[in-house]
This record gives sequence, C-alpha cells and structure tokens, in this order.
Amino acid sequence: MSREQVYNFSPGPSVLPESVLLRAQRELPDFAGCGMSVMEMSHRSKIFQAIFDETKEKFRQALGVPDTHEILFLQGGATLQFAMVPMNLLEGASADYAVTGNFSGKAAKEAAKYGAVRLAADTTATGHDRIPTQEELSLDPAAKYFYYCANNTIYGTEWQYVPETPSPLVCDMSSDILTRPVDVSKYALILAGAQKNMAPAGLTVVVIDRRLAGRELPITPEIMSYRTMIEKDSMHNTPPCWCIYMLGLVLDWLAEQGGIPAMEERKHARAQLLYDYLDESGLFIPHARPGSRSEMNVTFRTSSEELDAEFVKGAAARGLLNVKGHRITGGMRASLYNAMPMEGVEALLAYMKEFEVHHHV
Repeated sequence: MSREQVYNFSPGPSVLPESVLLRAQRELPDFAGCGMSVMEMSHRSKIFQAIFDETKEKFRQALGVPDTHEILFLQGGATLQFAMVPMNLLEGASADYAVTGNFSGKAAKEAAKYGAVRLAADTTATGHDRIPTQEELSLDPAAKYFYYCANNTIYGTEWQYVPETPSPLVCDMSSDILTRPVDVSKYALILAGAQKNMAPAGLTVVVIDRRLAGRELPITPEIMSYRTMIEKDSMHNTPPCWCIYMLGLVLDWLAEQGGIPAMEERKHARAQLLYDYLDESGLFIPHARPGSRSEMNVTFRTSSEELDAEFVKGAAARGLLNVKGHRITGGMRASLYNAMPMEGVEALLAYMKEFEVHHHV
C-alpha cells in the first residue's frame, strides 16, 4: 500500500503531518544551503543553535509557557521521567500519585524507590475505565507534589479537569499535549514524550518551574538533574537534534492550521464521531465511561477475542492500520492525534458499520 491508501491509527510512534515529512525530505541532505543534513551537524554549531532556539520559542508560544518556566529538550521518554521527577522533586519525603492507567502506575512504582508514595486515587479495581472526580482525590497537604497522567493511551481515558491540590502539580501530558489549551502556570512540571503529537520518538519535552530546580537527591546522576539541564540549556550532552528539528516543523504546521484552538476543535469532532456510533452500536463496546473518555485514544471491543482479531485483520486489509488494542487490554484502539485527518476517522467508521452489519446477531 502507498501512503495515500493508509490511515495510521498507531498510539505512538504515531502519524505525522504529510507536509512535515515532505519538507523534512527536501531538507534532509542539505539544510538551508549549509551543505549538511541536520543529522550530521554539530549540536554546538551556530546553525543548529538557531534551529534549537527557534524551536524552543515556537513551543513557548504554542503552549503559552510563561517566563517562570524553562523548556527542556531531553531524552529517555516519559519513562526516564518516572525516575527523574522523584529524584529531583521528592526530596526523600512523600508525594501523591493518581494511578489511572498503566503509565501512572509505573511512575508511582518508580517513585517509591526514592521516597514515600501515597495513592491519591487508584482506578485499578474498575479496569481504569474512569477518571476520579475532584472529590474522590485523597490529598496530603504535606506532599511534595501531586502526579497524574492527563491521558491514558492504553485504557482510553482522559482527565477533563485540572486537579486542585495543595501540592505542586506534575503532569505527564505525553498523549494530549498541543491538543488543548493549558494554563502552564498551574503546573510545577509538565513532561511529554514527543512521539504522539510533536515529533518522532527520541525527544522528551519537560516544562518546569525554575524555582523547583536544585532539590535533587545526592544520588541523582548529573545528566538527570533538572538544575544541570536548565543551566546547560538541555545541552549537557548531545540532545536529540533531529527530533528537535522535526518538532520545529510540526510547530510550523500547527501554527498554519490555526494553533491549539483549531486542534482542540478537530479532536472534539473526530472523537465524537466514533463515540456517538459506539454508544448506539449493538456489537462494539466502548471501554471508557462517559465523562472520562479520551479524545486521543478511543478504546473498544466486541464480545469475543475472535471477532476482535477478525476486525483488526479486516481493518489492515483496508489500509486502517494499527487499530489493535494494547496487549494488556486487547480489543481495539483508534488513536486520533493531531495529524489524523477526519477522512481517516470516517473511513474507520464506515468499516465499523460494515463489520457490524455482517456480524451483529
């Protein structure tokens, strides 16, 4: 199949805007007439420094990052941040964690190596099919921070509100960053792997209130110190240069599309199309409860694993790729990140309707 025949519903690494890929293709062997590819140039060069500075400023403008916060371009994915956050912010004390999915659970487990972890909420008992309400959160005023994952890619749930907590907010926004407005001033730290809505895998963006830097545990490796990375402007070591360049291209595309407000409007429309059908379907069963549903990852299944497998196989034959659910949950999952066109959702919906006609009893 050609790219024109495919819609990629992968949860990450995910679909990128075609215009971004074509621009990167044009600039791949020779960036801006310098005779080198971004893949080849030194991260200490003036050419790359300009790319770095411009991308950082584009990101600051796109997300509305205030001057009180530093933007870091790091590596290791959100998974490295599971350790980096407590090593820098926990100070050997206690933090509150809301476990609403697989990755927040992993983050809580990792943080427990460096201090005490309180579960402010845990939706494991119901299969992570909902987000706890503000009233359900058990909050410790003495906690060093409150940690949550805004969107749960595996289970298909998403926080529809910003928790009000007595402690600083730390949020993993890997799956829904740049898809809706964020008041960054409310957060002590935002972390996000780039491979959903921002860039190819390999880049992790961290936005941190500078006042929190310098509290790392003595055992913290220098490369995992926020203070070090702020002082070195993310260049204590070689940063993920190509991914930073690609983020800049995606941010240009984002601005051309109307910025985050346009992305939010589109994501509402894409997700609503599928959820409206799922709620009326006699075959497909949505996993997440209304009020907690992700607009990034729509998770659903049929009544049997055999039918699920048949659906996934048929989808692939039609160019609807990567709709198989995570190995933990099974079923199906349609990831609807910023670069997913409405036509892709319409094609998936048409196949779902066709499948139901032939299989619903």
